[in-house]
Amino acid sequence: MTEGIVIKALIFDLDGTLVQTEVLKAKSYARAAVELDNSLTEDEVVDGFKDYVGLSRKEVAEGLLKKFNLENAARAKMKEYNVYTPWQAYVDIRLDTYFKMISDPTILKAHLCPYNLGLLKWARGEGYPTGLGTMSHRREAFRVLDVLGIRSEFDFIATIQDVEHGKPDPEIYNLLADELKVPHADCLVVEDSASGVEAALRASMNCIAVTTDFTREGVHKIPPGGNLRVVDTPPALLETAKAFIGELNSEKEKTG
Repeated sequence: MTEGIVIKALIFDLDGTLVQTEVLKAKSYARAAVELDNSLTEDEVVDGFKDYVGLSRKEVAEGLLKKFNLENAARAKMKEYNVYTPWQAYVDIRLDTYFKMISDPTILKAHLCPYNLGLLKWARGEGYPTGLGTMSHRREAFRVLDVLGIRSEFDFIATIQDVEHGKPDPEIYNLLADELKVPHADCLVVEDSASGVEAALRASMNCIAVTTDFTREGVHKIPPGGNLRVVDTPPALLETAKAFIGELNSEKEKTG
């Protein structure tokens, strides 16, 4: 790693960043919604899911229940699933489908984000400490990482279970900086969603947002700034990241 460079650690989101699990999550929520109301189509629920990308499981479930008027149908399933709220019943209905998807190496590998993974491999090769900050639960995240064989690429992994508040609250990125023992301003976060970008910026970190079809519109609503770069064409990611790191290093030299 280049001596004196301002960036001392890279932190990655998981869902939608390293692997397109957001697509799989959307499909699982859609299938569960259709089970609750067969007048719906999977496509319309998948489209509605875009409004909740990057949020916690509870926020996604409550949002979709309200959006598609499914609360009463989910309430009727509470006893069957031995839960206390409609959103929990909805989540339990979709989890069986989702776990089958993320346990299948063929499905996961078909949804890889190769350029983001390439940046992770480059960072490790350059000697940067690396962290992972995800709104997935630990069981889900570790299953994905283990199927892909990349859990060992991270020095610290933080999930929704490690914090009180999910993104866009900066708590998870504050935790990662503390555990990696790197100043916030010296971290570069790689995200895909607006809520994730906002969390990184609120943690006073630098951020590269690699947008997807689910997240592009939301990310572009965030005011541009000197510590944010948006990449809409993933093949440009590695060179963009190297250039961004170089710019930040140059700014540090100017300010002494």
